[in-house]
Amino acid sequence: MGLKTFKPYTKSNRGTVIVDKSSLWKGSPYKPLTKGQSVTGGRNNYGRITSRHRGGGQKHKFRIIDFFRKKKNISGTVERVEYDPNRTAYIALIKYEDNVRNYIICPQNLNTGDKIESGKNVEIKTGNCLELKDIPPGTSLHNVELLPGNGGKLARSAGSSVTLSGYDGDYAIIKLASGETRKVRSDCVATIGVVSNPDQKNIKIGKAGRNRWKGKRPQTRGVAMNPVDHPHGGGEGKTSGGRSPVSPWGQSAKGLKTRRPKRSDKLIITRRKKRR
Repeated sequence: MGLKTFKPYTKSNRGTVIVDKSSLWKGSPYKPLTKGQSVTGGRNNYGRITSRHRGGGQKHKFRIIDFFRKKKNISGTVERVEYDPNRTAYIALIKYEDNVRNYIICPQNLNTGDKIESGKNVEIKTGNCLELKDIPPGTSLHNVELLPGNGGKLARSAGSSVTLSGYDGDYAIIKLASGETRKVRSDCVATIGVVSNPDQKNIKIGKAGRNRWKGKRPQTRGVAMNPVDHPHGGGEGKTSGGRSPVSPWGQSAKGLKTRRPKRSDKLIITRRKKRR
């Protein structure tokens, strides 16, 4: 689809780069597969801000996506490809032979009118969904399950995919974009292909207002605050904080480790690459 730039009629237009969506569906989403969303603005049930820098944002509906691909061995046709404001990838509206419609994550090179299918012994082609044990090694996959029947969890954002490296008993070995290599049960399902909209990473928003449309409020740098407000605050003149980057509460900027129970350690063959 490519990128779209603008003539510099304004200062913000000069730096704006967005994805060209001219080939996407221009109408409303399929209403039976939508539901309303409530926006908290970062506040809890007492009305107190518990997540900073949130608020406002454009009102939009949530599109219900089929991450399970439960319609087995029934052919479906791509009715249209749509933009989804809730995710970076595009979504495709599928009409099955029994007249049931579902939204799925749209892979690259899946176009209106294409046929897709899910289940046993289906063809290895973009958009088809089948168990990992039925897919040849070296295939690019997305929307990969971690537990059988639990729905796709891995590789769902724009341009992402994992590679099926091989098999080890009841497990398939997959390589993630982060560099991590891990085992997943071979009876988990995955969809063939790479997720659509790979140019998402090249977007330049151009102006602060576009972040406000997304519900993001301005953020004040810690080094611009006083010592009472932030660990980076204070000092004579301009300083860089004088310590490793931390949150206002002293937590490392590298983030909180979320794999503490480490239930999946035995399934990880190679750890992801460390960021410098």
